[in-house]
Amino acid sequence: MKKTLKLTAITAMISATLGLSTFANAAIEIKAAFNQSDSHPQYEALQAFGQKLNEETDGRYKLSIYPNELLGDQRAALELVQNGAIQMAVVANPLIENYDATYRVIGMPYVYTGPEHQEKVFTSGALDELFASTNRFGFEVLTAYTAGARSMYTKNAPVNTVGDMQGNKIRVMQSETMIKMLSCMGGTGVPMSQGEVYTAIQQGVLDGAENNEITYADLKQYEVAPYFSSTRHLMVPDLVVISSYFINTMSKEDQETLRRLAKESTPEQFKIWNDRISAAMETAKAHGAKFNEVDITPFQENCQPLQQALTDSPAQKALFQKIAALQ
Repeated sequence: MKKTLKLTAITAMISATLGLSTFANAAIEIKAAFNQSDSHPQYEALQAFGQKLNEETDGRYKLSIYPNELLGDQRAALELVQNGAIQMAVVANPLIENYDATYRVIGMPYVYTGPEHQEKVFTSGALDELFASTNRFGFEVLTAYTAGARSMYTKNAPVNTVGDMQGNKIRVMQSETMIKMLSCMGGTGVPMSQGEVYTAIQQGVLDGAENNEITYADLKQYEVAPYFSSTRHLMVPDLVVISSYFINTMSKEDQETLRRLAKESTPEQFKIWNDRISAAMETAKAHGAKFNEVDITPFQENCQPLQQALTDSPAQKALFQKIAALQ
């Protein structure tokens, strides 16, 4: 009851703050919640999607993106989308897993061989059935965006084999699955907040960490862990969701246009992300970082038991097979 009252209050507050979305002879506003800044690759892709939607619907719809959690964090934003208080949001895949465990498959360790494989999965239509399945919860997933590939970076030496990971204490997100993943890769996962990582590596509490190239460069962690090894062990997607109630108010033609343009924005978002990776790598290299490619096959093989444990339902197994077939 308290949660319902709180959500109702938030809905009323947002409605009062933003005002009505629809006016006579004016575009219908689509409010989109976003937790990152307006310089993020996902924001840029959404912005381009909104411009094309406005053009292709003859100005009937206008996308307004609210960055930096202005409409609440991802969990709150998803609830607001569900009850129709706002129309869209970008949320991390683990949040959707809470509604449908089948989504766990698209965020598993080593489910993708690399960024190209992930992009192929996201743009192949293989996830269409999965994305439509959440309509019963009040929202639909329009498309998936990449949040990059997480790789290992270490203080003393590069990682090329499972043996190289032995004895290495690596910072991971505060997740039991992440700890298990580090074990199958040969190392020891140490849950820790991101703000503590730099000092922990510097002082020898950690031997390294794992993240994407952009975060690695932005946080200057190349200063304490100069060896970046492209293990690409985890590629957790972010999902663009839309209110089922809202999309059902659109004409069939406009619905088709919106869904098509959302899907078309995914390759553009990958391109923006990949361009940023190149710049991030150059920044890190200029400060002494060394990047090395890794044969990920032995790591994948070691993590197969974990993959099997995370795909225990028929739906999860079928989706895993679809993804594997697109390698």
